[in-house]
Amino acid sequence: MHKPRPKKKNWFDDPFFQVSSGLPACPVPLGPLLTEDEQRQQAHGRIERGTRCFRAGQCQDFNAYRYDKTLAAPVQAALQAVPGMAASSVWVTIQRRWVFLEGCVSQSALIPRLVQAAQAVPDVEAVVPLLMTGTRAKPRYAVQAP
Repeated sequence: MHKPRPKKKNWFDDPFFQVSSGLPACPVPLGPLLTEDEQRQQAHGRIERGTRCFRAGQCQDFNAYRYDKTLAAPVQAALQAVPGMAASSVWVTIQRRWVFLEGCVSQSALIPRLVQAAQAVPDVEAVVPLLMTGTRAKPRYAVQAP
């Protein structure tokens, strides 16, 4: 008998959104979707990472994850303003002021421009580009099941 896959959801309500869809064959990232077991495994680490920024004097808020929802709109606007973005398929996940860029770009020269645009948004601590050029390579990110 085939055991059903555990249901995944965005337990922590992390911002996850698509910025552009110019390469429709691009594999869709899994984003912040977790099983209930994965959520339980990550909960303690998230609490620790979230408060580290405040304890180090790098955040005014006591939890770095509380910035994420307010960062979503400015990060999206900054990325959409990058010339050439419309010809790519890019998704964003934001966790503890870190911006994860996943998907496919039409040309490799776009990657550093996207990183620079996201990094320029106030309160963004880091940008992690997990992008590939074109749609044929193996993604550097987990993908959603078909």
